[in-house]
Amino acid sequence: MGTADTAPSAEAELAAFADTLSEGLAPAPDGRQPKAIVDSGSGSSSDSGSGSGWGSSTAAAPVGQGPELSAPLAAFAHGLLNPDVAPAGANKWDCKPSPEHPRPVVLLHGTWLNAFDTFSFLSPQLARAGYCVYALNFGKSGLVQGGGVGAMLPGRYGVGPMEESSLQVAEFVDRVRTATGVDKVDIVGHSQGGTVANHYLKFNGGAERVSKLVTFGATHHGTTLMGIATLGRTINNLGVNILGFVEPIAGMSNIQQAVGSPFYATLNAGGDTVPGVDYTAVASRWDEVTNPYDWAFLRAGTGATVQNITLQEGCEQDLSDHLTMMYSPRSASIALNALDPAAATAPVCTFNPWLIGGGGKL
Repeated sequence: MGTADTAPSAEAELAAFADTLSEGLAPAPDGRQPKAIVDSGSGSSSDSGSGSGWGSSTAAAPVGQGPELSAPLAAFAHGLLNPDVAPAGANKWDCKPSPEHPRPVVLLHGTWLNAFDTFSFLSPQLARAGYCVYALNFGKSGLVQGGGVGAMLPGRYGVGPMEESSLQVAEFVDRVRTATGVDKVDIVGHSQGGTVANHYLKFNGGAERVSKLVTFGATHHGTTLMGIATLGRTINNLGVNILGFVEPIAGMSNIQQAVGSPFYATLNAGGDTVPGVDYTAVASRWDEVTNPYDWAFLRAGTGATVQNITLQEGCEQDLSDHLTMMYSPRSASIALNALDPAAATAPVCTFNPWLIGGGGKL
Protein backbone atom coordinates (compact mmCIF):
# COMPACT_ATOMS: atom_id res chain seq x y z
CA MET A 1 0.00 0.00 0.00
CA GLY A 2 1.50 3.37 -1.05
CA THR A 3 2.37 6.23 1.21
CA ALA A 4 -0.60 8.25 -0.02
CA ASP A 5 -2.92 5.54 1.29
CA THR A 6 -1.40 5.31 4.76
CA ALA A 7 -0.68 8.92 5.72
CA PRO A 8 -2.64 12.15 5.42
CA SER A 9 -1.45 14.53 2.71
CA ALA A 10 0.54 17.64 3.56
CA GLU A 11 -2.44 19.74 2.49
CA ALA A 12 -4.75 17.82 4.86
CA GLU A 13 -2.34 18.26 7.75
CA LEU A 14 -2.08 21.99 7.08
CA ALA A 15 -5.87 22.29 6.86
CA ALA A 16 -6.21 20.56 10.23
CA PHE A 17 -3.61 22.93 11.68
CA ALA A 18 -5.55 25.91 10.28
CA ASP A 19 -8.74 24.64 11.94
CA THR A 20 -6.94 24.37 15.27
CA LEU A 21 -5.56 27.88 14.87
CA SER A 22 -9.00 29.22 14.01
CA GLU A 23 -10.39 27.90 17.28
CA GLY A 24 -8.02 30.19 19.14
CA LEU A 25 -9.01 33.37 17.27
CA ALA A 26 -11.29 35.71 19.20
CA PRO A 27 -14.32 37.17 17.41
CA ALA A 28 -14.03 40.69 15.99
CA PRO A 29 -15.92 43.53 17.72
CA ASP A 30 -18.85 43.09 15.30
CA GLY A 31 -19.16 39.39 16.15
CA ARG A 32 -17.67 37.98 12.96
CA GLN A 33 -15.16 35.18 13.37
CA PRO A 34 -11.74 35.31 11.64
CA LYS A 35 -10.64 32.02 10.14
CA ALA A 36 -7.10 30.83 9.49
CA ILE A 37 -6.40 29.80 5.93
CA VAL A 38 -3.99 27.51 4.14
CA ASP A 39 -2.74 29.58 1.25
CA SER A 40 -1.04 27.76 -1.59
CA GLY A 41 0.55 31.03 -2.63
CA SER A 42 -0.64 30.58 -6.20
CA GLY A 43 -2.52 33.87 -6.25
CA SER A 44 -4.89 35.01 -8.98
CA SER A 45 -3.94 35.79 -12.54
CA SER A 46 -3.78 39.48 -11.65
CA ASP A 47 -1.33 38.93 -8.82
CA SER A 48 2.31 39.86 -9.18
CA GLY A 49 4.87 37.23 -8.33
CA SER A 50 5.61 33.66 -9.25
CA GLY A 51 3.49 32.15 -6.48
CA SER A 52 4.83 28.61 -6.77
CA GLY A 53 7.52 26.78 -4.86
CA TRP A 54 9.44 27.51 -1.69
CA GLY A 55 10.40 31.14 -1.25
CA SER A 56 7.79 32.62 -3.58
CA SER A 57 5.11 35.23 -3.05
CA THR A 58 2.45 37.30 -4.77
CA ALA A 59 1.18 40.87 -4.51
CA ALA A 60 -2.06 42.68 -5.27
CA ALA A 61 -3.47 46.18 -4.99
CA PRO A 62 -6.23 46.28 -2.34
CA VAL A 63 -9.61 47.46 -3.61
CA GLY A 64 -12.61 49.30 -2.23
CA GLN A 65 -12.46 51.72 0.69
CA GLY A 66 -12.21 50.68 4.32
CA PRO A 67 -13.21 52.94 7.21
CA GLU A 68 -10.93 55.59 8.65
CA LEU A 69 -9.76 54.30 12.03
CA SER A 70 -7.64 55.89 14.73
CA ALA A 71 -6.56 52.84 16.76
CA PRO A 72 -4.41 49.91 15.58
CA LEU A 73 -6.32 47.14 17.38
CA ALA A 74 -9.58 48.10 15.66
CA ALA A 75 -7.74 48.32 12.34
CA PHE A 76 -6.15 44.90 12.86
CA ALA A 77 -9.55 43.33 13.58
CA HIS A 78 -11.04 44.92 10.48
CA GLY A 79 -8.02 43.84 8.43
CA LEU A 80 -8.45 40.21 9.51
CA LEU A 81 -12.01 40.18 8.22
CA ASN A 82 -11.40 42.42 5.20
CA PRO A 83 -7.82 41.61 4.24
CA ASP A 84 -7.96 42.99 0.70
CA VAL A 85 -9.68 46.34 1.28
CA ALA A 86 -7.76 49.56 0.66
CA PRO A 87 -7.38 52.18 3.40
CA ALA A 88 -9.64 55.19 3.01
CA GLY A 89 -8.43 57.59 0.34
CA ALA A 90 -6.14 55.09 -1.40
CA ASN A 91 -6.12 53.41 -4.82
CA LYS A 92 -8.41 55.81 -6.62
CA TRP A 93 -6.94 55.10 -10.04
CA ASP A 94 -8.55 58.13 -11.68
CA CYS A 95 -6.76 60.52 -9.29
CA LYS A 96 -4.68 63.20 -11.02
CA PRO A 97 -1.84 64.84 -9.08
CA SER A 98 -2.20 68.56 -8.45
CA PRO A 99 0.46 71.22 -9.04
CA GLU A 100 0.75 71.56 -5.25
CA HIS A 101 1.36 67.80 -4.82
CA PRO A 102 2.66 66.57 -8.15
CA ARG A 103 3.93 63.18 -6.94
CA PRO A 104 1.66 60.32 -5.85
CA VAL A 105 2.40 58.69 -2.49
CA VAL A 106 2.88 54.91 -2.37
CA LEU A 107 2.27 53.22 1.00
CA LEU A 108 4.16 50.03 1.94
CA HIS A 109 3.17 47.99 5.02
CA GLY A 110 5.31 45.80 7.27
CA THR A 111 5.63 42.11 8.12
CA TRP A 112 2.45 40.16 8.96
CA LEU A 113 0.43 43.28 8.14
CA ASN A 114 -1.53 44.67 5.21
CA ALA A 115 -2.19 48.06 3.65
CA PHE A 116 -5.42 48.63 5.58
CA ASP A 117 -4.36 47.77 9.11
CA THR A 118 -1.15 49.78 8.71
CA PHE A 119 -2.48 52.89 6.97
CA SER A 120 -6.17 53.28 7.86
CA PHE A 121 -5.16 56.33 9.95
CA LEU A 122 -2.54 57.96 7.70
CA SER A 123 -3.94 57.31 4.22
CA PRO A 124 -7.09 59.46 4.52
CA GLN A 125 -5.06 62.30 5.97
CA LEU A 126 -2.75 62.23 2.96
CA ALA A 127 -5.74 62.15 0.62
CA ARG A 128 -7.37 65.13 2.38
CA ALA A 129 -4.10 67.02 2.06
CA GLY A 130 -4.43 66.67 -1.72
CA TYR A 131 -2.20 63.70 -2.52
CA CYS A 132 -3.01 60.83 -4.84
CA VAL A 133 -2.44 57.83 -2.56
CA TYR A 134 -1.73 54.22 -3.53
CA ALA A 135 -1.19 51.14 -1.38
CA LEU A 136 0.05 47.65 -2.19
CA ASN A 137 -0.32 44.33 -0.39
CA PHE A 138 3.01 42.65 -1.15
CA GLY A 139 4.85 39.50 -0.13
CA LYS A 140 1.88 37.15 0.21
CA SER A 141 3.18 33.63 0.73
CA GLY A 142 1.55 30.49 2.10
CA LEU A 143 2.97 28.22 4.78
CA VAL A 144 4.20 25.71 2.23
CA GLN A 145 5.93 28.51 0.26
CA GLY A 146 7.94 29.71 3.25
CA GLY A 147 5.63 32.41 4.61
CA GLY A 148 5.62 30.93 8.10
CA VAL A 149 2.81 30.23 10.55
CA GLY A 150 1.73 33.87 10.64
CA ALA A 151 0.79 33.64 6.96
CA MET A 152 -2.12 31.38 7.89
CA LEU A 153 -4.02 34.28 9.43
CA PRO A 154 -6.16 36.19 6.92
CA GLY A 155 -4.53 39.20 5.32
CA ARG A 156 -0.99 38.64 6.58
CA TYR A 157 1.30 39.99 3.89
CA GLY A 158 4.99 40.90 3.89
CA VAL A 159 6.07 37.33 4.68
CA GLY A 160 7.78 36.33 1.42
CA PRO A 161 11.43 36.94 0.47
CA MET A 162 12.10 40.66 0.42
CA GLU A 163 13.95 40.58 -2.91
CA GLU A 164 10.75 39.32 -4.52
CA SER A 165 8.65 41.91 -2.65
CA SER A 166 10.99 44.58 -4.04
CA LEU A 167 10.19 43.46 -7.58
CA GLN A 168 6.49 43.59 -6.76
CA VAL A 169 6.90 47.16 -5.53
CA ALA A 170 8.74 48.05 -8.74
CA GLU A 171 5.85 46.75 -10.83
CA PHE A 172 3.29 48.57 -8.69
CA VAL A 173 5.15 51.89 -8.83
CA ASP A 174 5.27 51.67 -12.62
CA ARG A 175 1.53 51.04 -12.63
CA VAL A 176 1.01 54.16 -10.50
CA ARG A 177 3.29 56.20 -12.75
CA THR A 178 1.39 55.11 -15.83
CA ALA A 179 -2.02 55.81 -14.28
CA THR A 180 -1.05 59.28 -13.04
CA GLY A 181 1.30 60.31 -15.85
CA VAL A 182 4.20 61.17 -13.53
CA ASP A 183 7.90 60.38 -13.64
CA LYS A 184 8.44 59.97 -9.89
CA VAL A 185 6.54 59.00 -6.76
CA ASP A 186 7.17 59.37 -3.04
CA ILE A 187 7.07 56.34 -0.74
CA VAL A 188 6.01 56.00 2.90
CA GLY A 189 7.06 52.67 4.38
CA HIS A 190 6.49 51.12 7.78
CA SER A 191 8.84 48.47 9.19
CA GLN A 192 9.72 45.97 6.44
CA GLY A 193 7.98 48.28 3.98
CA GLY A 194 10.76 50.83 4.43
CA THR A 195 13.42 48.17 3.94
CA VAL A 196 11.78 46.76 0.82
CA ALA A 197 11.55 50.31 -0.53
CA ASN A 198 15.26 50.76 0.15
CA HIS A 199 16.01 47.55 -1.76
CA TYR A 200 13.85 48.78 -4.63
CA LEU A 201 15.80 52.05 -4.76
CA LYS A 202 19.13 50.25 -4.88
CA PHE A 203 18.51 47.23 -7.08
CA ASN A 204 15.25 47.49 -9.04
CA GLY A 205 15.26 50.92 -10.65
CA GLY A 206 13.69 52.89 -7.84
CA ALA A 207 16.39 55.55 -7.72
CA GLU A 208 15.10 56.95 -11.02
CA ARG A 209 11.45 56.69 -10.00
CA VAL A 210 11.35 57.90 -6.37
CA SER A 211 11.92 61.41 -5.04
CA LYS A 212 11.31 60.96 -1.29
CA LEU A 213 11.37 57.94 1.01
CA VAL A 214 9.77 58.36 4.45
CA THR A 215 10.11 55.40 6.81
CA PHE A 216 8.73 54.57 10.25
CA GLY A 217 10.43 51.92 12.38
CA ALA A 218 12.09 50.49 9.28
CA THR A 219 14.43 47.53 9.66
CA HIS A 220 17.10 49.23 7.54
CA HIS A 221 19.92 47.47 9.43
CA GLY A 222 18.05 44.47 10.78
CA THR A 223 16.84 43.91 14.30
CA THR A 224 17.95 41.97 17.35
CA LEU A 225 14.31 41.35 18.32
CA MET A 226 15.37 42.11 21.89
CA GLY A 227 18.49 39.99 21.46
CA ILE A 228 16.87 36.86 20.05
CA ALA A 229 18.11 37.42 16.51
CA THR A 230 21.62 38.22 17.71
CA LEU A 231 21.77 34.95 19.62
CA GLY A 232 20.42 33.02 16.65
CA ARG A 233 22.93 34.57 14.26
CA THR A 234 25.78 33.80 16.67
CA ILE A 235 24.73 30.15 16.81
CA ASN A 236 24.42 30.08 13.03
CA ASN A 237 27.94 31.43 12.68
CA LEU A 238 29.18 28.55 14.84
CA GLY A 239 27.87 26.14 12.23
CA VAL A 240 24.46 25.21 13.65
CA ASN A 241 21.74 26.42 11.27
CA ILE A 242 19.21 27.32 13.93
CA LEU A 243 17.73 30.16 11.89
CA GLY A 244 17.17 27.79 9.00
CA PHE A 245 15.28 25.52 11.37
CA VAL A 246 13.09 28.40 12.51
CA GLU A 247 12.47 29.75 9.00
CA PRO A 248 9.41 27.58 8.17
CA ILE A 249 7.77 28.83 11.38
CA ALA A 250 8.80 32.50 11.40
CA GLY A 251 8.72 33.02 7.64
CA MET A 252 11.44 33.98 5.21
CA SER A 253 11.17 37.76 5.58
CA ASN A 254 11.52 37.58 9.36
CA ILE A 255 14.70 35.51 9.09
CA GLN A 256 16.05 37.92 6.50
CA GLN A 257 15.48 40.82 8.92
CA ALA A 258 17.61 39.25 11.66
CA VAL A 259 20.76 41.29 12.20
CA GLY A 260 23.76 40.07 10.25
CA SER A 261 21.76 38.24 7.58
CA PRO A 262 23.08 37.88 4.02
CA PHE A 263 20.21 40.10 2.91
CA TYR A 264 21.66 43.08 4.81
CA ALA A 265 25.20 42.34 3.70
CA THR A 266 23.96 42.86 0.15
CA LEU A 267 21.51 45.69 0.88
CA ASN A 268 23.98 47.96 2.67
CA ALA A 269 27.25 47.01 0.98
CA GLY A 270 27.27 50.30 -0.93
CA GLY A 271 25.99 52.47 1.91
CA ASP A 272 22.56 53.34 3.25
CA THR A 273 21.33 55.65 0.49
CA VAL A 274 21.33 56.29 -3.25
CA PRO A 275 21.98 59.67 -4.90
CA GLY A 276 19.07 61.95 -5.70
CA VAL A 277 16.63 60.74 -3.04
CA ASP A 278 15.51 62.66 0.06
CA TYR A 279 15.15 60.34 3.07
CA THR A 280 13.27 60.81 6.33
CA ALA A 281 13.71 58.00 8.87
CA VAL A 282 11.52 58.03 11.99
CA ALA A 283 12.15 55.79 15.00
CA SER A 284 10.52 55.33 18.39
CA ARG A 285 12.41 54.73 21.63
CA TRP A 286 9.59 52.35 22.60
CA ASP A 287 9.88 50.18 19.50
CA GLU A 288 10.00 46.57 20.63
CA VAL A 289 10.51 45.14 17.13
CA THR A 290 13.06 47.37 15.42
CA ASN A 291 15.63 47.48 18.16
CA PRO A 292 17.97 49.03 18.94
CA TYR A 293 15.60 51.72 17.68
CA ASP A 294 18.35 53.84 16.11
CA TRP A 295 19.01 51.04 13.61
CA ALA A 296 15.98 52.52 11.85
CA PHE A 297 18.11 55.56 11.02
CA LEU A 298 20.15 56.10 7.86
CA ARG A 299 23.52 57.62 7.04
CA ALA A 300 23.52 59.97 4.05
CA GLY A 301 25.75 59.01 1.18
CA THR A 302 26.80 61.11 -1.81
CA GLY A 303 23.93 63.02 -3.40
CA ALA A 304 21.32 62.07 -0.81
CA THR A 305 19.80 63.94 2.12
CA VAL A 306 18.72 62.24 5.34
CA GLN A 307 16.66 63.50 8.26
CA ASN A 308 16.63 61.10 11.22
CA ILE A 309 13.83 61.79 13.71
CA THR A 310 13.24 60.25 17.13
CA LEU A 311 9.49 60.37 17.67
CA GLN A 312 9.81 61.30 21.37
CA GLU A 313 12.25 64.17 20.79
CA GLY A 314 10.25 67.15 22.08
CA CYS A 315 7.20 64.99 22.84
CA GLU A 316 7.83 62.49 25.61
CA GLN A 317 4.12 61.70 26.00
CA ASP A 318 4.11 59.93 22.65
CA LEU A 319 4.80 56.35 23.79
CA SER A 320 4.20 54.76 20.41
CA ASP A 321 5.67 51.33 19.85
CA HIS A 322 6.31 49.55 16.55
CA LEU A 323 2.67 49.29 15.47
CA THR A 324 1.09 52.27 17.21
CA MET A 325 3.53 54.74 15.66
CA MET A 326 1.40 54.50 12.50
CA TYR A 327 -1.55 55.66 14.63
CA SER A 328 0.29 58.56 16.20
CA PRO A 329 -0.86 62.08 15.22
CA ARG A 330 2.78 63.12 15.60
CA SER A 331 3.87 60.53 13.04
CA ALA A 332 1.20 61.71 10.62
CA SER A 333 2.33 65.32 10.92
CA ILE A 334 5.97 64.28 10.42
CA ALA A 335 5.01 62.39 7.27
CA LEU A 336 3.13 65.40 5.89
CA ASN A 337 6.06 67.70 6.67
CA ALA A 338 8.55 65.35 5.02
CA LEU A 339 6.46 65.08 1.85
CA ASP A 340 5.97 68.85 1.60
CA PRO A 341 8.67 70.72 3.55
CA ALA A 342 7.54 74.06 2.10
CA ALA A 343 4.24 73.74 3.97
CA ALA A 344 5.72 72.20 7.13
CA THR A 345 4.21 73.02 10.51
CA ALA A 346 5.26 72.19 14.05
CA PRO A 347 4.76 68.43 14.59
CA VAL A 348 1.69 67.53 16.62
CA CYS A 349 2.37 66.35 20.16
CA THR A 350 -0.28 64.24 21.87
CA PHE A 351 -0.44 61.28 24.22
CA ASN A 352 -0.26 57.99 22.33
CA PRO A 353 0.06 54.97 24.62
CA TRP A 354 2.28 51.96 23.97
CA LEU A 355 0.52 48.99 22.32
CA ILE A 356 -2.96 50.57 22.44
CA GLY A 357 -2.37 53.79 20.49
CA GLY A 358 -5.37 55.83 19.39
CA GLY A 359 -4.89 58.26 22.25
CA GLY A 360 -5.81 55.42 24.61
CA LYS A 361 -9.11 54.64 22.86
CA LEU A 362 -9.79 51.40 21.02
